[in-house]
Amino acid sequence: MELDHGYGSRVHILDNAHLLTLLSRLSSSDTRQLEMLALLRAVYQHLLMTATSAELPRVALEVPTRMSGLHPKEGVYRGPGLDPSTKVVVVDLIRAGIVPAQVCYELMNGVLPSENVRLDHLTMARRSDAEGRVTGVDLSGSKIGGRVDGHVLIVPDPMGATGSTTVRAVRHYREHHGRPAKVIALPMISTPEYMRNVIGCCEELVVWTARLDRGLSSAEVLKQRPGTRWNEERGLNEHGYIVPGAGGLGELLNNSWC
Repeated sequence: MELDHGYGSRVHILDNAHLLTLLSRLSSSDTRQLEMLALLRAVYQHLLMTATSAELPRVALEVPTRMSGLHPKEGVYRGPGLDPSTKVVVVDLIRAGIVPAQVCYELMNGVLPSENVRLDHLTMARRSDAEGRVTGVDLSGSKIGGRVDGHVLIVPDPMGATGSTTVRAVRHYREHHGRPAKVIALPMISTPEYMRNVIGCCEELVVWTARLDRGLSSAEVLKQRPGTRWNEERGLNEHGYIVPGAGGLGELLNNSWC
């Protein structure tokens, strides 16, 4: 199920109580690191499978099962499946994206030939001014395996805050590595500000997210269907962090204060 909204047909907000409960536990201050990692993996397993089932090309499969030895004609699965010729590039946005990208990479290897699935790494960071306000994204280094022409680009950046990281990553690929057939942005939590920014990035981009956070919107706006008064919706504080959000996920996942 998806949440009804006014952000346009390229935005998909899942309406899944199981996922929302996982996210509430993941963002709780009582959740310790190992549990947080397990919860993050569970969220991305569901999010990726839902998004790719809807967005990737399908074909009719005909696969003999173990029963085909006894029943040569009947022991064959005949039905829909993902097109094995599809080529996918998963983008690891270091640091918060490391675990989600690995989960996506492993799952895609389970349904597509390994030679059609690639994992790239982008070292990106927020650029802030003296007051701590986010002013952009610094792309200081990357490990990109090649061209992406005709590929499906999967960008599992967990916190869809300003969207500047995702936009910068997609533009980097389009400017230097070709034009992907489709870009699937996978933030587990996103904001109205994120939606506006990334949807304008390129026409082949779609968003699949598990939760929409717009906690700094007025009570009157929150009564409305999401996207109805998009210009008045707010999910970011003055420093560009999501409210209610998950609270410095990259730092928490990497135990940066140890």
